[in-house]
Amino acid sequence: MSVLLFGVSHRSAPVEVLERLAVSDHDRPKLVDDLLSSRSISEAMLVSTCNRVEIYAVVDAFHPALEAVGGVLGDHSGMTINEMTRHAYVRYSEAAVEHLFTVAAGLDSMVVGEQQILGQIRNAYLNADANRSAGRVLHELAQQALRVGKRVHTETGIDRAGASVVSVALHRAAAVRGDAPMRRAVVVGAGAMGALATAQLAREGVTDMVVINRTIDNAEHLAGNVAANHGINVRGAGLDELPSVMAAADVVVTCTGSVGTVVGVGEVHSALAGRLCPEPLVICDLGLPRNVDPVAGRLPGVHIVDIEGLRGDSETQAAENDTLAARGIVAGELADYLTHQRQAEVTPTVAALRQRAADVVEAEILRLETRLPELDDPSRDEVAKTVRRVVDKLLHAPTVRVKQLASTPNGDHYAEALRELFELKPGAAEAVSATDHLGPDPLGPVAGDTPADAAEK
Repeated sequence: MSVLLFGVSHRSAPVEVLERLAVSDHDRPKLVDDLLSSRSISEAMLVSTCNRVEIYAVVDAFHPALEAVGGVLGDHSGMTINEMTRHAYVRYSEAAVEHLFTVAAGLDSMVVGEQQILGQIRNAYLNADANRSAGRVLHELAQQALRVGKRVHTETGIDRAGASVVSVALHRAAAVRGDAPMRRAVVVGAGAMGALATAQLAREGVTDMVVINRTIDNAEHLAGNVAANHGINVRGAGLDELPSVMAAADVVVTCTGSVGTVVGVGEVHSALAGRLCPEPLVICDLGLPRNVDPVAGRLPGVHIVDIEGLRGDSETQAAENDTLAARGIVAGELADYLTHQRQAEVTPTVAALRQRAADVVEAEILRLETRLPELDDPSRDEVAKTVRRVVDKLLHAPTVRVKQLASTPNGDHYAEALRELFELKPGAAEAVSATDHLGPDPLGPVAGDTPADAAEK
């Protein structure tokens, strides 16, 4: 059995696609039941946030399972397979595990290092547990992913990475403007990075701010929080107001998760036409991929600060070092997890082999008792102990060695060879390994469990 991941996120799909594929808590049980109705899928967990929809499934065959997942999501969203696959990513086996660990560590989020995703993964896991759609594989995988995320946040400064990018970009913007203060700002994007940008702008002395977002309700919500926390003049608005508010701005910060361009040359040109102040319009493009058409930077009176241009700054470099440290933790934890899983897969075969040997020993002892009925009890016990010791010694080296070899790539081949050599029945190993799942998450609360942290923005 292997893990299959089918997903879309802010890195692969536009907002419109994410909105169509998003799964509410109300719809989640039905989708999971539909997934489990496929013969090729035995376990399923669904992670759905405003920035990603990912299905983790335990499958026995790649192509039938992938077809089943695509069919379920297609029925839910009304999208064709071709429409979805243009924006989707598929990971299998080790690559699927690595992706989940990376997501849990905050390395795949719009704001690197944000912690809300940990709570969202935990909620997805608890839902799968409650719906009985998580078996041994997903229980172990989800719990290990949560441990990886907590370790990354405990042992690195990755939480500061997003904030560092914002602060460095604004310092560059201030340097471009020279002695002219930054009092009026526009923030395009109302997600986690937008929240960081508004807070940093308020600390830099901005007194008037407009938050622009495709969904005006989200813009107004963030604007209300900023006004309450920092006591400045701030309001939310839609994208249609972008040229007019840019015309009056000292600095513009773009930080949306959109795949395409949000601020085009036309919007910037319109803003310049209505601009009254002589200072240059500084645009900090913090989107990945870029939110601003690079051609706009060639217009007179426009200066663009982007992620690429921030590389090499000491503060940004420190954030990158934290990110590298986090990736190192993910890589180490992935290697340990895969080693454990490979060894766990061979354990049933070893147990089945020892059970087979024990059955042979018992049969031979009974045969001995039949042929030598006059053998007294002490002698019979000593013969039995001797036979068992001989069998144990003969099996010790191969069983220890096969466990060691199982942790190597293609280690399952050694277990297969063992089953073939000792003529173990196909279902023997699986029968020995049948155990209950691990139960509820033992980690306790993690960041993102509260309603306030309910969405990965």
